[in-house]
Amino acid sequence: MQTLFEPLAIRPAATVAIEIDGTSRRVPGHYSVAAALLESGAASCRTAPVSGEARGPFCMMGLCFDCLVEIDDVPNLQACMTRVREGMRIRSMSGKARLA
Repeated sequence: MQTLFEPLAIRPAATVAIEIDGTSRRVPGHYSVAAALLESGAASCRTAPVSGEARGPFCMMGLCFDCLVEIDDVPNLQACMTRVREGMRIRSMSGKARLA
């Protein structure tokens, strides 16, 4: 019988293969794209269209839109609101992207 304070059995997370800016990676399947970007060491995922300033995941809940990336050739997607999936291709965006 498990009590309230016993640790749960920890199972290794199933991973998926994704590509971030041309580099193949394996990440846990429950990750958001933003979490995968941060774990990969990426400090930014886009540049601001006016200032050119580097922007990256900030709020991690879909409010700030600083984590916009291109996923499978579709631009302007929020990395923090998108779960990774097998074979996903993620690219950083530079400046203003074309409309999706």
